Amino acid sequence: MRTTLLIIALAMFVSCKPETKKEQKTENNNEVLQPISDSDLETAIIYEANIRQYSPEGTFNEFTKDIPKLKELGVKIIWLMPIYPISTTKSKGTLGSYYAISDYTKVNPEFGEITDVENLIKTAHKNGMYVILDWVANHTGWDHVWLKEHPEYYTKNEKGEITHTVGTDWTDVADLNYDNLEMRAEMLKDMKYWVEELDVDGFRCDVAGMVPVDFWEHTVAELNKVKPIFMLAEAWEPNLMENAFDMAYGWDTHHKMNHIAQGKENVKNWDDRMIQIDTMYQSDDILMNFITNHDENSWNGTVKERLGAASEVMLALAYCAPGMPLIYSGQEYDMDKRLLFFEKDTIIKTKGKVWPLMQKLAELKLSNQALHGGKNAASYTKIKTSSPEDILIFSRQKGQDKITFMANLSKMEVAFTTEKEGVSVDYFTNEKVTFSKDKTQTLKAWEYKILID
Repeated sequence: MRTTLLIIALAMFVSCKPETKKEQKTENNNEVLQPISDSDLETAIIYEANIRQYSPEGTFNEFTKDIPKLKELGVKIIWLMPIYPISTTKSKGTLGSYYAISDYTKVNPEFGEITDVENLIKTAHKNGMYVILDWVANHTGWDHVWLKEHPEYYTKNEKGEITHTVGTDWTDVADLNYDNLEMRAEMLKDMKYWVEELDVDGFRCDVAGMVPVDFWEHTVAELNKVKPIFMLAEAWEPNLMENAFDMAYGWDTHHKMNHIAQGKENVKNWDDRMIQIDTMYQSDDILMNFITNHDENSWNGTVKERLGAASEVMLALAYCAPGMPLIYSGQEYDMDKRLLFFEKDTIIKTKGKVWPLMQKLAELKLSNQALHGGKNAASYTKIKTSSPEDILIFSRQKGQDKITFMANLSKMEVAFTTEKEGVSVDYFTNEKVTFSKDKTQTLKAWEYKILID
């Protein structure tokens, strides 16, 4: 009798126990994607999805169709550019900026419906990928309901007028006032909505450095109570990654790539940047490596415009240097046009040289610990050469895995010697390459090699 009562009591306890979100998902889907972990970040490649321009239709559903293809490129994280309704008041161009948001918890009807976003996220999860949303916390569009209902949420000038962000030309947005604690709470509530209701895996935060660090730290702590999330800051400031963000932009690394390709700087400047990273950031900080993104493409030029003949070597460098490589929509298709920002445009999806190269680079990053770029990244060691301004050689190692990246970052053929010794295997040709201190090596202009040691 006592045993029977115990069984009944246990049954009642279990039946009354609330299911967690993960348990509910396990019941409906046998292939549950676990929340993003530090180990995922070691080999992750991030993809920036420009929904409006990705296809002629410019919809969530058209992008979702191609998610399985992104697996071929080793993509682990999909970053969706802002998917929210766009303000029409003071808007720029015909369609306005993605970053002038009128409602944080709805979707732009231009792209589809909320159910389409749900399907996109579920499809990504089924393919082993995480989805992060672009979050614009610094400002809203002028149509946002807060302007009418809560004008105290916004920054005001001496005349008491709500203003756009001071020091910018962002006239299509209204600056938010982070001294207002009620606004902070509403912002957190809106971010939590996407994690709790649609199971998003984190956020890429626009101009994160313009928002108080303590807001981010509190917000991320609260969001992590729902599930572990990934946070990317569109910023460089190291303090953002102390307790809030996992990754920041490698802006200065990107600028070095541009300047070296344009002959304005050389390998010594790259070396200085690597030293700067070591002194400025903690060992578990992650920087995003990129040769293009939505801002660079639309405002500063295509990959070919900025990098020219150095385009391929800089792409390989973005994968081999410490950090996480970014692919921007269209980059994988050799896109050589500046996508319109405030108008409808379309990426031509024809595979050229870049797609197979990205596949090959992804295979190495996924299989070789020497390219780990997360919070327990592989080491980076500079190797000296007789041409320190033109020839870049470095090795990376973790565990038993070691690779050497070798490149001529100049527009002239260069003969040189190096301290590297021993026999390596060329990753692309599978040929053996012998090195010794007195043996002269030659690389053509912008030629590079990835060597397995």
